[in-house]
Amino acid sequence: MDPKRAGISRATADARGDVVVLLIGMRINRFRAVREWLPVMLGMPRMLAELKKAPERGLLSHVLLTASPRTYYVVQYWESKEKLYAYASAPDGLHHRFWALVNRKERSGKLRGGVGLWHEAYVVPEGSYEAIYADMPPFGLAAAHGQVPLERRGRSARDRFAYRSARTEAVDEAI
Repeated sequence: MDPKRAGISRATADARGDVVVLLIGMRINRFRAVREWLPVMLGMPRMLAELKKAPERGLLSHVLLTASPRTYYVVQYWESKEKLYAYASAPDGLHHRFWALVNRKERSGKLRGGVGLWHEAYVVPEGSYEAIYADMPPFGLAAAHGQVPLERRGRSARDRFAYRSARTEAVDEAI
């Protein structure tokens, strides 16, 4: 059956070049330590709102996720690792202020282990990622970079991994 007639729409992300992904989250270690984990939980939406108002800072898209009743995290897609670093250390940004507060509390012994914090950052080179979306609005990588019909990048994962944008091909030729 023709997927178009069956109402199935297949797409892939229109990412070109390297992709920068940040996973950042928290874990409630002790539910009763509300004073430790609630400010952390409320801080992330504030930072995301700040970034939404300033697209020049480089956040392209994000997805809020829950891994368990204790663990919450955000998958973020950034224009570049340089913009990610710049935001993380910008004195006028909420992240810098929140992280300074966490460091002060830690040094003074006021953190009691009620909340865990973590992040992982990845720079994924072109040719090392692929995506497929069936009957989905732009999501994840496609929300960050746009989406194109699957056929533009190939019907198989192998074809999509092999895709090279004109920008990457020009760099390869220069080398």
